[in-house]
Amino acid sequence: MNSKYRQTGIRDNLILRARIVQAIREFFVANGYLEIETPIRIPAPAPERHIDAEPCGDWYLHTSPELCMKQLLAAGYEHIFQICKCFRRKERGHKHLPEMTLLEWYTAGADYSHMMTQCEALIRHLAFQERRGHTLSYQGLTIDLQRPWPRLTVAEAFDRFGSLPVAEALEANRFDEIMALEIEPRLGIRHPVFLYDYPVACGALARLKAGHSEWAERFELYIGGLELCNGFSELTDPQEQRQRFKGEMADRKAAQQRVYPMPERFLDALADMPASAGNALGVDRLVMLWADTAKIDEVVAFCPEEL
Repeated sequence: MNSKYRQTGIRDNLILRARIVQAIREFFVANGYLEIETPIRIPAPAPERHIDAEPCGDWYLHTSPELCMKQLLAAGYEHIFQICKCFRRKERGHKHLPEMTLLEWYTAGADYSHMMTQCEALIRHLAFQERRGHTLSYQGLTIDLQRPWPRLTVAEAFDRFGSLPVAEALEANRFDEIMALEIEPRLGIRHPVFLYDYPVACGALARLKAGHSEWAERFELYIGGLELCNGFSELTDPQEQRQRFKGEMADRKAAQQRVYPMPERFLDALADMPASAGNALGVDRLVMLWADTAKIDEVVAFCPEEL
């Protein structure tokens, strides 16, 4: 092999990546899920404040397959998964790529608590397939994968690790800053940790928590300080979803960001969507864990700068 190419030095990681992708497929097929494909180029992405879609002609490259997959739920597909490329502008760093690989799956009749348990099972399946047993070594840490994994509410995390309580952080517009700098690096150090029950302002497509309208049934998984996934109990009320999208659009306009068209076909289908849970997991970051690297470049065949 030619040593002048970066790809030569990461051959083992790319072989590892292929095994992990195969093991992901094996897990979902064994659990009765149908692998599906949805279009990458769509007329209207979900208008989320902090996610910028890549224009492609008059349409956009999807930032997630979420809208189309939920339309399949509405059409009667109850257990579906997809591994696909997704695109997000202005995302580049040691843990970010503007073109990333995402695993997304949906389960009809389930909620976010079920989805957390299923996420545990998936990660442990990968550990078994890679003969890692009950521990994972990552960046000098020894992480115990034995179940059950701790679950920590966002409010508890801000009280324990943040310089401000969550309500004050939101009011001061410092929620994202405190999460990124003070809280995330301290999550999942000894055990994987599910961070759950996000402020409703941080869950544009998630169902509200019953009896607690200030919280959305959203969770993220952290292992070794690395955020791996973003899951919800799905919002299925089309009128409430439309109002939330309008709020996100107003925020984008105020920040002088591109305002997307309203995704009308998705909203039309939402009335037929069953109660469901969904999860989006970053495959590149997952491979980073097993490869024991802090740089996403080490687990992908090509970086944007090489093209």
